[in-house]
Amino acid sequence: MPTGGRKPTSASLSEILDGLLEAGVDFILVGGLAAVIQGAPVTTMDVDVVHSRSPENIARLISFLKSVDAVHRRLDDRLIEPTERDLSGKGHVLLTTRIGPLDILAVIEGGKSYKELLDHTVEIDFRGHSLRVLDLKTLIELKKTSTDPKDKQRLPVLKETLRQLEEKYGHGEDKEDSNNE
Repeated sequence: MPTGGRKPTSASLSEILDGLLEAGVDFILVGGLAAVIQGAPVTTMDVDVVHSRSPENIARLISFLKSVDAVHRRLDDRLIEPTERDLSGKGHVLLTTRIGPLDILAVIEGGKSYKELLDHTVEIDFRGHSLRVLDLKTLIELKKTSTDPKDKQRLPVLKETLRQLEEKYGHGEDKEDSNNE
């Protein structure tokens, strides 16, 4: 898939998140960028999100995707725009946009959907918006069952990051309470 030879930067990945939030899309950030945002020293080249598949949310998502010239990532040169049907299914929609790659996932490991993952998120202030991010503990649990070698390679780094965060902030304690001790 031709992408203009541009490699995504952290600025373009941030621009994707900002655009999704500005468009009012309901999603949970998962994958490598979710780990990075929580302090894991890993690299990532795309944005992975699990989206709400409500018709209203899919309409907002389609509008955002059109605004960033999203097309399916393919091995050939055909430019195919994502459709509501693509985003309503249970599969993965892997896209190239003018600001970087975006993977839109209906479900992740274990068939977990947006609604099932909501209780396992942390909310992070991102440019004046509330960004839902899959918590590191859940990310680790899901990666344990992954067959992707990249996930297996990252697992010790994610576990160590979680250990350090728990050591610094305590197990489930509020960060402000820990800082006042």
